[in-house]
Amino acid sequence: MSDILVHTEAGIRTVTLNRVDKKNSITSAMYGDMADALASAVDDATVRVVLLQGHETVFSAGNDIGDFLNNPPAGLDSPVFRFLKGIATFPKPLLAAVCGPAVGVGTTLLFHCDLVYAGDNAAFSMPFVNLGLCPEAASSLLVPQMLGYHRAAEALLLGEPFMAEAALEVGLVNRVLPPTEANDYAQSVAKKLAAKPLSSLVETKRLMKKGQGELVLKTIAEEGESFGRMLREPAAKEAFGAFMERRKPDFSKV
Repeated sequence: MSDILVHTEAGIRTVTLNRVDKKNSITSAMYGDMADALASAVDDATVRVVLLQGHETVFSAGNDIGDFLNNPPAGLDSPVFRFLKGIATFPKPLLAAVCGPAVGVGTTLLFHCDLVYAGDNAAFSMPFVNLGLCPEAASSLLVPQMLGYHRAAEALLLGEPFMAEAALEVGLVNRVLPPTEANDYAQSVAKKLAAKPLSSLVETKRLMKKGQGELVLKTIAEEGESFGRMLREPAAKEAFGAFMERRKPDFSKV
């Protein structure tokens, strides 16, 4: 079975993270598959809506650490940046259904979605600082916009999880449901959208997002440069070393 499942039916392209045994941690190959699924949907007239989903127990644990360390992003043409640019510029409705842990990019990708539905077991976290790194996916721009500065600082500087009801309160998710219902509910909303005129959906989304597209892409690139530099610095090396050795990191000397 593929780690990314792509199914298109009745105007809806469903992209499913399918690596549950590894908590849907994302490899470079998986980023590439998701980027391809989004890119091909842009000009495919049979695709009117895209839905991203995981399992009812887990959305994504973020990057696969082993794969990430062995295959770090090599520039803005790498699979991860192709995916991030893909979700940031996707012109059609983009939905997500999120249950269980949504770590790192598992949370930041949601700021690019138009509608997000969460299971009541969803736990969102952006622990970049705890890994000696910085935000990605334009989250340094989009998180303060949605959450407000102080809540964004709490989420990005502390990197601690916040639950589905808190995400609903700040507008990150549209509705909270039982985990067994979240994917199906998101699918039902996708069907409603797929029945509407695509030209109206695309133009409405364009108007809502106008004036910010270039800034989002610029922020993704700037964060990417900082992220790559920090990945080679002592703090990140200590954080990842501690992770692999299953110990608490010691940042007292970095």
